[in-house]
Amino acid sequence: MTTGTSLPTTPLWQWDATDIAAGIRSRAISAREALTACFERMDAVNGRINAVVIRLDESAFKAADRADAALAAGEEAGPLHGVPVTIKINIDLAGSATTNGLPALAGNIAAEDAPVSRNWKLAGAVPFGRTNAPSLSMRWFTDNPLHGATLNPHAPGRSAGGSSGGAAAALAAGIGPLAHGNDLGGSVRLPAFCCGVTGIRPTLGRVAAFNPSLGVERMIVSNLAAVQGPLARSIRDLRLGLGAMAARDPRDPWWVPVPERPRRHAAPIRVALFVPEGTTPPVADALRLAATWLAEAGYEVVEASPPNFAEAHQLWLDLLSTENLFGTRETARTYGDAVLNNMVDAMALAGNTLDLAGFIAGLARRNAILRNWLAFFEHTPLILMPVSLEPAMDREADRKPAAELRPLIDAFAPLNATAILGLPGLSVPVGFMPSPDGTGRVPLGVQIVGGRYEEATMLDAGAAIEARVGPTLPVDPL
Repeated sequence: MTTGTSLPTTPLWQWDATDIAAGIRSRAISAREALTACFERMDAVNGRINAVVIRLDESAFKAADRADAALAAGEEAGPLHGVPVTIKINIDLAGSATTNGLPALAGNIAAEDAPVSRNWKLAGAVPFGRTNAPSLSMRWFTDNPLHGATLNPHAPGRSAGGSSGGAAAALAAGIGPLAHGNDLGGSVRLPAFCCGVTGIRPTLGRVAAFNPSLGVERMIVSNLAAVQGPLARSIRDLRLGLGAMAARDPRDPWWVPVPERPRRHAAPIRVALFVPEGTTPPVADALRLAATWLAEAGYEVVEASPPNFAEAHQLWLDLLSTENLFGTRETARTYGDAVLNNMVDAMALAGNTLDLAGFIAGLARRNAILRNWLAFFEHTPLILMPVSLEPAMDREADRKPAAELRPLIDAFAPLNATAILGLPGLSVPVGFMPSPDGTGRVPLGVQIVGGRYEEATMLDAGAAIEARVGPTLPVDPL
C-alpha cells in the first residue's frame, strides 16, 4: 500500500481500494484486471475460510468491462470506479439472492438494489461476491445452515465475529479490498476486531438503509440501532467507502444530509480512555497501548467513563428482546436452526420483557441516556474503549445452553450500549496475541466512539493508531 500518486508493486490482490481506484483512473490497470485478481485470490483461499458464499462472476465482469469502456470513452469516473466490492447476504443486490443464511430464502432473488448497493454501484463499484453471515444476522458468530461456517483466517479455531464475519474474513485473506457490512449490535465492529481489519459503524441516519425484498417495515428498535457501514484494510479506504455509501436515497426517511465534517475541535482533542469492569488483560493492554500512541500523536488522553454505560447495554437487551417477540422470534422459530433459536432465547433471558408502558418508558430513557452521552462529548469528543471485553472467542462459544450465555452477551456490552444510542463506532486493529488453542494468532483492536456524525474525527484518531501499527496486509489463511 502506498500514498500519493505512486502505485504499489505488490500483487494486485494486495492493493487497497484507494490504490485500485487510482490505478484504474490513471489507466495503469484495468477494472477487469482488478476483478480478475480478486477472483483468482478467491479461488486460492476461499475454500479454507468460506467467507464469500455467492460468486457473481458474470455480472461482475460485465460491470468491470463497462467501467473500462466508460473510461476509454472519456466519461467521468466515480470515487469507486471499477473497484471490486463484496455485499453481505442480508441486503438486496439486484439479481442476487438475499438469503439471510436461511435455506427457505435460498431463491430470494432481489428485484432491486438496497440503497447501499445502489450507492456503491453509482460510485462505480463492482460487486463480485456475497459474504457470509449468521441466520438473520442474529448471532455474533458467522455460521448458518445454508452456507456453513466462516473461519477466522488468522486462527481457524477462533470466531471470525458476526454478523459481518464473511466480510471481515474475506478482507483479511485478500479477497477484495472493500466490504459492506451492517451493525445492530456490533456486526461491523466485532468481525473487524476478530479478523484484524478496520470497520466503521456510522451514526444513525448517515447511510440510507432499506431492504425492498423484506416486504415489511423494520420495527422501531431496529430502526434506531441498525446501520450500514463499510469494512476495509485501511482507514483511508473506510473514508472512501463510507463517503460513497452515504449518498442520498429517498427510500430511507431516517437519512440525513450530513457534511463530512460537521464541526472541528480545538486541539488537543480530548480522548476518554474507558476500560470497563471485566475487560480481559489482553484487551486492556491493547487499549492502553493505543492510548499511548494517541497521546504521542498530540491527543489529550484522560481516564473517564461515559455516563450510564451498563444501563445502555441493558436497555439494548430489554428493547430488542421485547421487539423480537413481535417479529424476529417468530421468523427464527419458523425458519431458523437450533443455534439461532438458542441465541434468541439467550437474549430473551438476558433482557427484561417489557409491557407497553415499559417499552414506551424504555424508548424515552434512551433519549435521556443519549443526551448524557452527547453532553459528555461536548468536553471529551472521543472515547477509546473495547470492541469486546474479550479477544475473539472460540468459534462455537455461543452453542452453550441459553441460560449460560449471559457472560458472553455481557462481553459485547461496548457494542450494544453504543448501538442502542445510534452512535458511531470505529474498530481499529492494534496487533496480535497467540491463539489460546496453539494455532495461529488472534487479532487485538480497540474501538473509537464519538458523538453523532463525528466519523471524520474518529477516523483521524484511527489513522493515528494505524500509523503506529503499520499497514494491514492480507494473510494466507491457516
